[in-house]
Amino acid sequence: MAKIKISFPDSSKKSFDKGVTALSVANSISEGLARESVAVEVDGETQDLSTKLNKDSKINFLKSTSEKGLDVLRHSAAHVLAEAVLKVRPKAKLTIGPVIEDGYYYDFDTEPFHPEDMPKIESEMKKIVDSKTPFKRREVSKKEAEKIFKNNKYKLELINDLKGKISVYTHGDFTDLCVGPHVQHTGQVKAFKSMKFAGAYWRGDSKNKMLQRVYGTAFGDKKELRKHLMMLEEAEKRDHRKLGRHLDLFSFHEEAAGMPFWHPNGMVLKNELIQYWREEHKKEGYTEIETPIILNKKLWMSSGHWENFRENMYFSKIDGDDYAIKPMNCPGGMLLYKEKSHSYKEFPLRVGELGLVHRHELSGVLSGLFRVRSFTQDDAHIFMEESQITTEIARLIAFTDRVYKLFGFEYSVELSTRPEKSIGTDKQWELATKGLKEGIKKAGLAYEVNEGDGAFYGPKIDFHIRDAIGRTWQCGTIQLDMSLPERFDLTYVAENGSKKRPVMIHRVIYGSLERFIGILIEHYAGKFPLWLNPRQVRILTVADRFNDYADKVRVDYESLGIRVEVDDRTETISKKVREAQLDYVNYILVVGEKELKDNTVTIRTRNNEVVGAKDYKAFKNEVLEEIKKKK
Repeated sequence: MAKIKISFPDSSKKSFDKGVTALSVANSISEGLARESVAVEVDGETQDLSTKLNKDSKINFLKSTSEKGLDVLRHSAAHVLAEAVLKVRPKAKLTIGPVIEDGYYYDFDTEPFHPEDMPKIESEMKKIVDSKTPFKRREVSKKEAEKIFKNNKYKLELINDLKGKISVYTHGDFTDLCVGPHVQHTGQVKAFKSMKFAGAYWRGDSKNKMLQRVYGTAFGDKKELRKHLMMLEEAEKRDHRKLGRHLDLFSFHEEAAGMPFWHPNGMVLKNELIQYWREEHKKEGYTEIETPIILNKKLWMSSGHWENFRENMYFSKIDGDDYAIKPMNCPGGMLLYKEKSHSYKEFPLRVGELGLVHRHELSGVLSGLFRVRSFTQDDAHIFMEESQITTEIARLIAFTDRVYKLFGFEYSVELSTRPEKSIGTDKQWELATKGLKEGIKKAGLAYEVNEGDGAFYGPKIDFHIRDAIGRTWQCGTIQLDMSLPERFDLTYVAENGSKKRPVMIHRVIYGSLERFIGILIEHYAGKFPLWLNPRQVRILTVADRFNDYADKVRVDYESLGIRVEVDDRTETISKKVREAQLDYVNYILVVGEKELKDNTVTIRTRNNEVVGAKDYKAFKNEVLEEIKKKK
């Protein structure tokens, strides 16, 4: 029998008979490894453990604790779900069931599901899992595949589109069209949960039939599943759309779908973030500009947006000419740069803009403040010489780090390289990508590479912040651009007197104010730090005769910029305290006979911590200090 050599991640090698299965190789190492593995990587390709190895290969066994292994597990869970649905709805037609972030779904052509169907489906899934039925892969011809799925028009449509090998997977009496891979047997899908029902058009096209979708999730063990479900429960409590209504921050209306209406409390929050942004940018040597919202088509053709971004833009006609509402601030910034000549002595030239932009998003993807059609970008454009790239990138990373740490965010960094649809030369992209890498290195950060996901005009660094319950959000970005300066013929006078082309950085830190506020609401669960909170202090009166004293304290506090409300309603103090806590007011001050006599206030917090009585002026200074330090 011919021998092959198998290499393992620790660089060790072993000889096996040609045709040995990956599962047999796992068993030769340990029975535990074979039992816990859900799939195998063979020379970088994820495959079934039943795969036969016919040549020297490098392999890596995948457990459900790995990202790739978890994807395989969830893909298999989708098949278990599909079989279970057929047991509950025998006439349902299968369509597709892919893995998605945090789970999977499967779409069916059937009557709408009802809440009482969910436990029935889960019960059938449990029976299938308990049976520990093996997954078996079989390659078939197109003709044979058409025969297997002759009564399913959706599968026939998919088969018609396929080229090359066609494979089906079977466990028990259930067979599905699938490229795989899958776990060893259904018993490995031991920690699953069906989440919800929804409607979805076949292939995402509204012209097609509405299908019934079942969402689910699965994990390698029940502990991880419970942890995930608890996180979802906590996320539900923190939903910024609900808290936004409760705290009277913003609303949405069909008269301007996807465009937020900011209430007075929301404007306080937004303006505090803007003020902080301005203070920090002034420290960093930025100047601030503002450019028009509507600009002529010629500008967007020059910038490349007309060719590369037009499907996301809104348009208008003015005096017979085509105009577009800006989806980005950059082109307007180019025009301002060209207003005068520039010298190397000005560089790095840092220019910021809080610009209102509009982008067309499909109605189905709009999601509170997280996905809107109008938003304010905290843009900045930095013009510099090539020799300044590394230092400026490192400085920007340090600036971004300072901002995120203020809000209690940890983050990871991702470098995105040239996409398929792009502008600029190979040399420009190579130089720009190298500059970003060296800047990250100088800042001392670890990073991952996201191939082909850069902006169409340049590579970028993305910051993925992690919130209080462990979710990640892409917010800040630094994009190095050598294309727009050329398109707009931007120049500067170099030290030797010659004219040169500047290098330009596009960057945001918040990303968009709207989305960042949505993230902050959920990160803090609505309980903002004092400096940000629209409702900082609320004074509660024990009886009407103390209203004048409460008003005196309010005026004194407000004169120094503290945000104060007075609750002088004829309600019990306990009810007033409870309502103030539900409104997430940082400090609740009670005033009555003793407080009036001693010039004090009795203080408690929104978390029901009783601080006790303090001189109202002394406490005012404590509040001011806390606001100043942005604790």
